[in-house]
Amino acid sequence: MTRPDGALPQTHVDFDAIGAYQRYKLMASLIVPRPIALVTTVNADGVVNAAPFSMFAMLGEDPPLVMISINRLEDGALKDTAANILQSGEFVVHMADEAIAGQMHDCGQSLPPEQSELDLVGFDALPSVSVRPPRIVQAPIAFECQLWEKIETESRYIFLGKILHLHAREGLIDTQLWRVNLQDYFPVGRFGASFYTRTRDRFALQGETRETAIDRI
Repeated sequence: MTRPDGALPQTHVDFDAIGAYQRYKLMASLIVPRPIALVTTVNADGVVNAAPFSMFAMLGEDPPLVMISINRLEDGALKDTAANILQSGEFVVHMADEAIAGQMHDCGQSLPPEQSELDLVGFDALPSVSVRPPRIVQAPIAFECQLWEKIETESRYIFLGKILHLHAREGLIDTQLWRVNLQDYFPVGRFGASFYTRTRDRFALQGETRETAIDRI
């Protein structure tokens, strides 16, 4: 039902009047779908950690920056990924597609620092070119990253990483035209709660009246 002024009714939430948990639930379920960064790091003992994070985004291309936001544990301790990045300044971001979605999800389990999620889920590793953390063979895309900047809040560490190298599954990118073969790329995204979403249902908005700068890239 519309209001007398013609506006649709809305639910209003004052974010200053609710707690962090309530804000998280609303934001994480409404700001969707989100790409997932499957991040590998290495601790001081050489153990490889792998963990998925959906508070992840591309920030720019010059310099080529990505962002991952990692929350603290309930007791205020750091997750292994955050601790490893702070110690080494290096990490690898992988994109997760349908083929590895289950393994990506299972990497979210809490393991002791001396145990690697790669062994738990059956991922294979290959050496990176410029950073110590390895890349995951089964992932379609891997970005080797060096820590560019960090931001600390009461609840999180936000890491900005500069991409040093890209590794892509054979045939996925055309380095002559600098195009991605999107017909062969099916990443998954994070939806609300424990739900994920596929990216197969695609549509284009075309025509001269709709053309924008992004269409000309």
